[in-house]
Amino acid sequence: MPAIKSESSSHSPTFNPDDVVVIFVLGGPGAGKGTQCENLVRDYGFCHLSAGDLLRAEQDRKGSEVGQMIKDYIKNGQIVPMEVTVKLLENAMKEDMDKQHSRLMFLIDGFPRKMDQALQFEKTVCPSRFTLFFDCPEHVMQERLLNRGKTSGRSDDNPESIKKRFKTFVETSMPVVEYFEKEGKVESIPAAKSPDEVYAVVRERMSKRSILSKAQASH
Repeated sequence: MPAIKSESSSHSPTFNPDDVVVIFVLGGPGAGKGTQCENLVRDYGFCHLSAGDLLRAEQDRKGSEVGQMIKDYIKNGQIVPMEVTVKLLENAMKEDMDKQHSRLMFLIDGFPRKMDQALQFEKTVCPSRFTLFFDCPEHVMQERLLNRGKTSGRSDDNPESIKKRFKTFVETSMPVVEYFEKEGKVESIPAAKSPDEVYAVVRERMSKRSILSKAQASH
């Protein structure tokens, strides 16, 4: 396995971006991020880390010092403090790398939600290669979420929370997309069509950046 620790200074990222591929996956709630990540995991062996899933698991973990705080933030449609989310992601990456067949290729879904998260993660954990941004109209996302809420059991799949989540995404996450776009590090994917049609575009954009060839070589 390649060296993944960057040791040049105490302020270096934990992981060397020459060895570890990190792709941020952003889009409004219900844009289809999870579905497309599952496709890439199945076909190319990425490790899919969902910031939201990690937070929900931590809020339910017995003895967690931050569980109740996470629960309150999620219920109110607010963004959990940066330090908590970044640490959970770093720990999850380390856990995957401890596995014998880790491919050191990560899709980080639903993150970064704010500029401070983006800057902190890239400074302390690992700079990203680029961001997959699933661009979907709000009315389509709302319909998907309400349908999902019938079976998901998620406390935030209800009309009141959904409205708050849309507002939070536009106000805090879109500036992140715009920031990376200026750096040439965004692939914007039209996400209102069927999952298969969207996935075809995802594969084309990932191939353009030579990511899938690397994934296939190690899969």
